Amino acid sequence: MKKILLPLFLCFAFGLVVLPSVGVAQPSPTPAANAEQTVELGKAVSSSKPLEIVVMLTLLSFIPAILISMTCFTRLIVVFHFLRQALGTQETPNNQVLLGLSLFITFFVMGPTFTQIYNEAYKPMSEGTITQTEALERGIVPLREYMLKHTRERDLALFLSLSKSPRPATAADVPTSALIPAFMISELKTAFQIGFILFLPFLIIDLAVSSVLLSMGMMQLPPVVVSMPLKILLFVLVDGWYLIIGSLVKTLI
Repeated sequence: MKKILLPLFLCFAFGLVVLPSVGVAQPSPTPAANAEQTVELGKAVSSSKPLEIVVMLTLLSFIPAILISMTCFTRLIVVFHFLRQALGTQETPNNQVLLGLSLFITFFVMGPTFTQIYNEAYKPMSEGTITQTEALERGIVPLREYMLKHTRERDLALFLSLSKSPRPATAADVPTSALIPAFMISELKTAFQIGFILFLPFLIIDLAVSSVLLSMGMMQLPPVVVSMPLKILLFVLVDGWYLIIGSLVKTLI
C-alpha cells in the first residue's frame, strides 16, 4: 500500500509546484477563490455590525422614557414643581436646576437597582455568557421589583381589568405592560398629595398677608409682593430643602 501511495503523492506534489509555473492551463484560481471567500466572510461579519448599531441606537432612544416611566423621577420633578409654585418664585429655581436635581436624586435612589442590573444582566452579556435576550429578561426583574413596591393595588387592578388579563397568582405573573402605567399614576397621585401638603403653610401666609393688607386699606399693593419674601424666609429658616428631600428619599428607598 505504501508503494502505491508514495508515487501518487509525488505526482500530486509535482503538479502543485510545476504546473502553475509552466502555465499549462489558466492561472490557478486558488488565490482568487481564497480572496472571494475572505471577502464573503468579511461581508458576513460586517453585515451584523449595522444591525447591532441600529439596536443600540433604538435602546438609547428609550432611555429617557425608561427614566421617566420606571423610576422615581416623575415623583421628584412634580413635587419640585409644586414647591416652586407654592413659593411663588416663578422661574426660580429654573427648570434646568430642578431637572438636574431630580436626575441625580433618581440615580442616588435607584443606585442599588442599577447595580443589580449591571451585575446580573449587563456584565454577563458583555462577557458573552448570556445572550441579549437573556440580559433583557434579567435586567427587567429589579425594575419590576421596585415598581411593584411603589404601585398601589388599586391602580394595578385598574389596568389589569382594562387589559382583560387574568388575576395574577404571584408578582412575577403581573404583565409589565400593565405594571408601568399603574406605577406612573401611583407616583403622580403620591406627588400630588405631597404637593398639597407643601401648599398649606404657604397658603396660610398668603391669606394672612392678604387680610392684613386689606385691613390696612392697602388695596393697590399686590399681596404676592409682600408674601413671597415671607415665604422664602420661612422656607430658609426651617431648612426646607433638607426636610423635603430627606422625606422624599426616605419614602422612595
